[in-house]
Amino acid sequence: MDTVSIQIPSARAASTQGRRLLRTRLPVALALLPTALVVLVVYIGCMVWTVRLSFTSSTLLPKLDWVGLTQYSRLFMNDRFVTSAENIVIFGVLFIAGCLILGFLLAVFIDQNVRAEGAFRTVFLYPYAMSFVVTGVAWQWFLNPGLGLQKVVRDLGFPNFTFDWIVSQDMAIYTIVIAGLWHGSGLTMAILLAGLRGVDEDLWKAAKVDGVPTWRVYTSIVLPLLRPMIVTATVLLATSVVKLYDLVVAMTMGGPGIATEVPAKFVMDHLFERNNIALGTAAATIMLICVVSILAPWVYARYVRPQGRHA
Repeated sequence: MDTVSIQIPSARAASTQGRRLLRTRLPVALALLPTALVVLVVYIGCMVWTVRLSFTSSTLLPKLDWVGLTQYSRLFMNDRFVTSAENIVIFGVLFIAGCLILGFLLAVFIDQNVRAEGAFRTVFLYPYAMSFVVTGVAWQWFLNPGLGLQKVVRDLGFPNFTFDWIVSQDMAIYTIVIAGLWHGSGLTMAILLAGLRGVDEDLWKAAKVDGVPTWRVYTSIVLPLLRPMIVTATVLLATSVVKLYDLVVAMTMGGPGIATEVPAKFVMDHLFERNNIALGTAAATIMLICVVSILAPWVYARYVRPQGRHA
């Protein structure tokens, strides 16, 4: 009897607790349901649909036939796409590395308690507040040989000065990098500056007592402490690399020739101008695979591996 009397209250308590959890969690679940449907349909559904179309022969309108890897074979034999892939690698490496280095140097400069610190922060971060379109137009004017830097310097009495990278097929992609650095370095500066302000002052005092050079403190102590901020900045910058489109269109329209072509522009042109949906979605699928392959190791190291250790 004692056992039965103990089990009945415990069962009732469990049932009551279950009803309470249902009452508290049901409104939350209902509130999140629209967002979950949007993610499922708009994001995941559209990605699946895009991948499916890449295996068809769709041109102006979507088709549901099956041609296997035909579009991917055509894609990698397309000089324009190969050039766009090379350009995005060049831009991505130089843009991310340059923004991290320049942003770190700017953050170190501001962290020295300089006068008018707020003004400097605003000036350095202001370019990021502008869109890539505005940035591209401004740099197009500045680098235009007939209107910008080259003309100004020649008018100052240096007729042999030449800076025509934006119209050079070999150097045009580097003008995109320059504009990107001007746009993105301020964001990196803000993120790393927040990390620098969190470094314990006792570390600096101990380093001064031991006679450790300042540059060694930054490279051996400060930078390892800033690792989470560096990873965050790198992920945000990598996102800008993947979706690079409007900066190129505003500055060069992919030219001269196809010298500054990028995958996003290749996709947009084939979807909306060249009426080749299948080839455009094949290029978009390749971009998706590249992004997943880059982010998967980071997600594993950041989230999965720590949980495995705790288990």
